[in-house]
Amino acid sequence: MSPEAIRDLRPVYDRLFLARAGFTEGDFFDLVGPETDDAFGAPQLLRLSAYAPELLHNPVFPAAWAIARQILGPHAKFDLDHGILKPAHGAAPVPWHQDEAFWDGRYEYDGISIWIPLQEVDEDSGCLHFVPASHRRRVLRHRPIGDDHRVHGLEVPGLAPPFTEVCPLPVGGATIHHARTLHYSAPNASEIDRRAYVLVFSGKRRRRLFSRRQHLDMASASPRASRARRWEGLR
Repeated sequence: MSPEAIRDLRPVYDRLFLARAGFTEGDFFDLVGPETDDAFGAPQLLRLSAYAPELLHNPVFPAAWAIARQILGPHAKFDLDHGILKPAHGAAPVPWHQDEAFWDGRYEYDGISIWIPLQEVDEDSGCLHFVPASHRRRVLRHRPIGDDHRVHGLEVPGLAPPFTEVCPLPVGGATIHHARTLHYSAPNASEIDRRAYVLVFSGKRRRRLFSRRQHLDMASASPRASRARRWEGLR
């Protein structure tokens, strides 16, 4: 991605997060802490381009979709874009998890996330860590972070991988990972906010012979304030 394209994304991204766009609709929430807290440890906004359609006209979007087609095939589908902001001097990691654990457990997916930092990232500021080849394994058992069902984010409890790949990136860089790849990011100990813009694409999905039980468990045991807000908005 060109540094100029990233530079043009940043003010739009900052405006949406400052305004807490999507809060009423249930798209803005704290990924790592309960929503009863005023200070969000790692605010996340789903569907950024629904609140700022100009993002889809930035050169980053067609470049990412071209990459998705190379990996997933010509019928690759754009699912959503989202952002995760880690404030400077923050104390909140995003624990080890697989994105597919958030998805509909009735299906198996070929999906990828293209993770784009809007500034340089390293281990101190919260770049991504991956477990190589973990996308070839099954979806592990997840729970809400800290086993607190008020929290949106999920984690694999007790996971301590013996080997990980750390991926610092310059402005204009990106990482690409499969929906089943185990990944993690440390707290942002740097002097500036860490902004990550993520575009999610999917290819084929295959119905499972049996529903994944953990998905049903989490969906039934995890009341979400955002779901309640979305429901109120639809009534």
